[in-house]
Amino acid sequence: MSRDPLSDLLRAVRLRGAVFYYVSLRDDWAMSASAAAEIAAAVMPGCDHVMEYHMLAKGEGWATVSGLPPVPLTSGDVVMFPQGDSHVVSRASAPAPAPHYRAPDWVFSTRSEPKPMPITCHSGIVEVGSVPVSDAESLAVCGFLGCDLRPFNPLIAALPRVLHLPASHAGGWVANVIDQAVTESNDPRPGGGAVLERLAEMLFVDAARRYLENLPPDALGWLAGLRDRFVGRALALLHERPAYAWSVEQLATEVGLSRSALHDRFVEYLDQAPMQYLANWRIQLAARILRDSNRNVASIATEVGYESEAAFTRAFKRMVGTPPAAWRRAQNVA
Repeated sequence: MSRDPLSDLLRAVRLRGAVFYYVSLRDDWAMSASAAAEIAAAVMPGCDHVMEYHMLAKGEGWATVSGLPPVPLTSGDVVMFPQGDSHVVSRASAPAPAPHYRAPDWVFSTRSEPKPMPITCHSGIVEVGSVPVSDAESLAVCGFLGCDLRPFNPLIAALPRVLHLPASHAGGWVANVIDQAVTESNDPRPGGGAVLERLAEMLFVDAARRYLENLPPDALGWLAGLRDRFVGRALALLHERPAYAWSVEQLATEVGLSRSALHDRFVEYLDQAPMQYLANWRIQLAARILRDSNRNVASIATEVGYESEAAFTRAFKRMVGTPPAAWRRAQNVA
């Protein structure tokens, strides 16, 4: 069975989810969200990159990002914003929002409050706290997903600004996920937060897979490369044996192309040569081990394919900006 680079990457960049708000929506409701980078410190401290998502459990609405057409939402839909854009989710279709929203003070003032937190939104008013939801026209579970961008994460750039998972295309399991999210939000129990986090991560992975499956034939980028017969096979091999002393010639032989053809195809899809990709992937793997263990730098260097600690240290510093030991200390402080 060939290696699954998407799963590898999601593990390496520490994809993690969090559910923060259980929202009841009434009247002419509209929720505007500032760019995720502006509230990352409050909602997911320590994350390089934060993405907001909304699961619409009941009702209908629209999701709008500046410069893109509004996306219609119906009960059972999930919408995510992989690039962290400011956006509006509203009852009625509306003009594209301004590119900037000021993060509301309550996002920061309630950062330490138990989650999920009930919220009511109606006629432009947001009420935070224990608000009844029995008369809500619409219900949504909203939260965030976080991941590492550094040293190397080619997935985020390959995703669109809006990632829509319609209920009609998602299959019954997504409806069950949303129902479970509502249950956990309405009746918090021990372990509920962990359940909601895993549900959010599952939804993101499924949305990314469905986006991959529906890419047009002429699409480029990391996800499109996974789908390509030759580039996808090469990526699987590099992920399966990252420490192996690969050459472009050997990789090309394995996938059934000439050296120049593989190089050109790799650059076309990923905008980098195969050996450059391998070098980046090795550093990402090393960064995860540095962060998650106390192993010495020399053993990590060997595991990810470097012949010496000195060679690894030079490569790590060239890509990350600091030597591995200093980078590890900085991560532990953060």
